Amino acid sequence: MNERLQTPTDSKSDSSTNNRSLLRGIEILRAFRAGSYTLGNSEIAERTGLAKSTVSRLTQTLVCAGMLEIDTEQRAYRLAPATLSFAHSMRTGSQILQLVAPKMRVLAESQGINVGLAAADRDEMVYLESIRYKRRVAFRNVVSGQRVPMELTSLGRAYLSTLSIKERKPLYSIFSKRRAVQWQASLLNEIESAINDVQTLGYCAASWQPGVVAVAAPLYINGTTYALNTSMTTNENLTDIVKKLVLPLKDLVEEIKMNTGLQ
Repeated sequence: MNERLQTPTDSKSDSSTNNRSLLRGIEILRAFRAGSYTLGNSEIAERTGLAKSTVSRLTQTLVCAGMLEIDTEQRAYRLAPATLSFAHSMRTGSQILQLVAPKMRVLAESQGINVGLAAADRDEMVYLESIRYKRRVAFRNVVSGQRVPMELTSLGRAYLSTLSIKERKPLYSIFSKRRAVQWQASLLNEIESAINDVQTLGYCAASWQPGVVAVAAPLYINGTTYALNTSMTTNENLTDIVKKLVLPLKDLVEEIKMNTGLQ
């Protein structure tokens, strides 16, 4: 089973404030990720840690609610079209994206770089917006809703810098199990170094994919922590590229803070 942060569904005690069936149903929907178009009850049970009998009951309920569809050929489930409408509603209704995305696009086009905005979801970062300046030469396309590792990316490390040691501890436990060899060799030190960079310099840098360099900074808006990054695909020296990316990033962070009225 994949490591994950503890959720209300993990609690053995009943709570008058939480609907356990609803929480477990949401866990089932969370099990569907990119590359997992269809999932059977056994796969869902493994991913969520729920009993197979519970999964069987709840998947039937989710089908009735229009959240899942049955793939009769594969004897499995897939997300129903209604789930996509939730993402559309979030994007079109987000005041943050309405105000920040245009500024990101202007920066990307004027500087010839990529600009991304992400938020944390448990032990991963989720892109809310991604302006890719040169799609044809990029090693991968990044789109809204895409998840990236918190522990490896500049976005994730920028977010981690905003947490207390106590808040980082359960995340570190997940990272150490997920990437045991890297963790022992250098990953913990890299994360701690990045956190120190954010706290002293205002940003951190990472190159977790070959040829892609990114710098990121935390962004606090209306009580919510986001992470903003600038990046580019290049074969140039890491230090030189970081210098090119940092100033545009800092300028954008300051512009957002000054002009959006959302501090």
